Amino acid sequence: MDISVVIPLYNEEESIPELYDWIERVMKQNDFSYEVIFINDGSTDRSWEIISELNQKHPDVVKGIKFRRNYGKSPALYCGFEQAQGDVVITMDADLQDSPDEIPGLFKMIKEEGYDLVSGYKQKRYDPLSKTLPTKLFNATARKVSGIKNLHDFNCGLKAYRKAVVKNIEVYGEMHRYIPYLAKNAGFNKIGEKVVQHQARKYGSSKFMGLNRFVNGYLDLLTLWFLSTFGKKPMHVFGFLGTLMFFVGFVAAFCIGADKLWCLYNHIPQRLVTDSPYFYIALTMMIIGTQLFLTGFVADLVSRSSSGRNDYQIEETI
Repeated sequence: MDISVVIPLYNEEESIPELYDWIERVMKQNDFSYEVIFINDGSTDRSWEIISELNQKHPDVVKGIKFRRNYGKSPALYCGFEQAQGDVVITMDADLQDSPDEIPGLFKMIKEEGYDLVSGYKQKRYDPLSKTLPTKLFNATARKVSGIKNLHDFNCGLKAYRKAVVKNIEVYGEMHRYIPYLAKNAGFNKIGEKVVQHQARKYGSSKFMGLNRFVNGYLDLLTLWFLSTFGKKPMHVFGFLGTLMFFVGFVAAFCIGADKLWCLYNHIPQRLVTDSPYFYIALTMMIIGTQLFLTGFVADLVSRSSSGRNDYQIEETI
């Protein structure tokens, strides 16, 4: 199979039939063998009924996964990637803002130009200013932290992957924004970008507005940076910080004690050690240092991946 199109969606009943017809037209024009995998992320409208109807008409092409409740885009992509069989996997949003006409160009970059991953770049966007400005700041930070300097739009839903990429990365939580970073950490270094057309939204309103979206994005980036840097060696960071803090506290306590002994030896009046605030600061630093050091040991014993991280309740699969 040439292409798997993975489409996560939430309450997009109006756009699904039009999107599928558009994908079908592009695939037939280019003589691609393909499948379309819709992941219904707990929609409360008729999205699943429409997906089921499409499956009945095109059982060899249309596949669907229905979540019992809304989990988010990353879990939807994870389950879609598990089912994908195509040599090239294309992801796109279901709101018609991603153009299926871009599929042949993305496919060519993967198969002929040898890219592992190609991310879309929407130079001209139809989003409000309140969304585009934070997005620019977010992408600048992601480029700096990830070291992937050539990507302008990490969060673009329109991406193409070599099959091996999606089978060797784990998308969880809200890490879909950082799939290029995950791919890089997995050893897939040939990451490219393609300028794509951004369509104005035709139906409904965006499901991904709000300040928490950007706050969570930065928190996820910090988590991913820490895991990619120290995830397999947590003792290196916790042990270092704990040792440093304990050493500083120990030296401070030693100096306080030495000063007290020197005063006693020379018969110089001196207040009790426990009356000095520096004694308690030093003691606190030693305790915190010990706790950080032990945290490093515990973190080394705890597996980074829990067995139930991607255990999602799928109600039905077709």
